[in-house]
Amino acid sequence: MNSWLFLALILLVAYLGKNSSLIIATVAVMLFKLLPQSDKLLNLVHAKGINWGVTIITVAVLVPIATGEIGFEDLIKAFKSPAGWIAVACGVLVAVLSKNGVGLLATSPQVTVALVLGTIAGVVFLKGIAAGPVIAAGITYCIITLFKLSF
Repeated sequence: MNSWLFLALILLVAYLGKNSSLIIATVAVMLFKLLPQSDKLLNLVHAKGINWGVTIITVAVLVPIATGEIGFEDLIKAFKSPAGWIAVACGVLVAVLSKNGVGLLATSPQVTVALVLGTIAGVVFLKGIAAGPVIAAGITYCIITLFKLSF
């Protein structure tokens, strides 16, 4: 019963914050809980969900390459600017931080509660987006803005 109340509270906060992604995610988890043998499904999503999400985000990022919207010229142009190099460095940084973050979650599962709370607060109250690769773009944006750089 405790998990249902927690999920209901998250759903209420998501609704009040008008965050459709969090509403959909919470309703999906609640529906999963209603299914027979939900423990197996929830464990599978818990174990593989982040990888699935990263894969979907990666597909979305690769689509402009597939459509020809982004080509080799853009890649070369990026490497000719400080902003491009910062973007590469931020991508590497986020990948390394994520690896260490996954390790932390494996050794300290209680951290998950704080991360979930922080993510929900950032998404609902600050209109953020709960997505890993976007963090690299956000860090890049901050550094580019700080140093007044451009591509």
